[in-house]
This record gives sequence, structure tokens and C-alpha cells, in this order.
Amino acid sequence: MTIGIIGSGALGSNFARILAKNGIAATISNSRGPSSLASLVEELGPSIKAGTVEEAASADIVLVAVRWVDAEKVLCSLPAWNGRIVIDGTNPVEFFDPATSPDANDPSNPLAAYGIKAVDLGSKHSSQIIQQLVPGARVVKAFNHNDVNVLKEPEVAGGKRVLFYSGDDTAAKAEVRGIMEAAGFFPVDLGALDVGGPLASLPFGGLSTHNFIKI
Repeated sequence: MTIGIIGSGALGSNFARILAKNGIAATISNSRGPSSLASLVEELGPSIKAGTVEEAASADIVLVAVRWVDAEKVLCSLPAWNGRIVIDGTNPVEFFDPATSPDANDPSNPLAAYGIKAVDLGSKHSSQIIQQLVPGARVVKAFNHNDVNVLKEPEVAGGKRVLFYSGDDTAAKAEVRGIMEAAGFFPVDLGALDVGGPLASLPFGGLSTHNFIKI
């Protein structure tokens, strides 16, 4: 089972770190090309290699770890998914500089001081939209509900950090659960994508930002 990572920001790079720590092979990519990832793959060691977005997307399991504003552009340019697994690690938020942006003074945004604003998706949740962008893929929502920096510490305080996941394909969820368990986390299945996706989605999902530890 091969693993690809699209996006090398905080989520993509920290996901690669937990894989590397456990000797799990993966290909990581970004829009700037493999050469821009030289220092990261040198840090991570031989199990992680840099590739193009197309190479990462050809893996059996692909983590989408791009900014929400870039998701459509990136995903719509890729070949057919043909039943492969897409892990949706995105959240429908936009980032801005709270020191300079007019959005920092928006009284209707409770997250303005943090440089974050939610994207209005109407009646849809984010994984519904991602699912439409990757037709033919089996989508699992995961690795998105908490601060990405905690991914570097799957075991803490004498227990295992809880990670939520959801999806409509039982076999696909089992594969993602296996990655979580191999990396040292305690996975919790939230059920179908339409149920678990909204619950775990930042910024306002009922289970988002909750940092549970299974003792």
C-alpha cells in the first residue's frame, strides 16, 4: 500500500514526520516541485521521498493537505482516482495577517484575532466538496481536527492521542485507521462522512480542537 502527500505545509510535513518516525514510506509533494523539498526529505530520512503532485496523487492512499483556497485548483488538475483512497485533511478556512488585513476588524468573526475566517459553504460541509473534486475516490476525513503540531506526539501523558476519522467506505476507513495505529494514535470512527465530517471540521465542528488522550 503506497502513500502520497499533496501539500508540504504544517499538516503535510508533520504527517510525513510521523510516517518517517515509524519507517512508513511515502511520497510528499507541493506546487513548487521536488527540489523545494530537498531539506525536508533529508531531515526525514530514506522512507520519505519528494515527488511531483501527480506522483503523490498516484499512490494507493493520498493525503490532501493543501489550503482550502487551493484545493479546487490542485485536485481538478489530477487524473482519475479509480477507487483509490483520499484522506481529506482540509478545513474550510482562510488565513490572513491580523496585523494588516481589514478582516481583523470584522466583529462578526470570533476568530479574527487569530488571522482565521471560516469559508461559507452554504448547506454543504467541506468533505462533500472535496468528494466532488475527486470523483471515483474513496474519501476519508482525518488528520484535520486538531492543531497539526500535536501530530508529532502521538503518545503523551501515559496514553495515546485520539484522532477522529469518518467515511462511507468501510475498507478505506480500515486502511486509514491502520496508518493511525501504526503511528501510535488511538483512532475513533465517527461514522459516515456526512456525520463525522462536519463534527470534526475546523473551525466550528463540535469535536474540532478537542485534544483527547486515551489512557
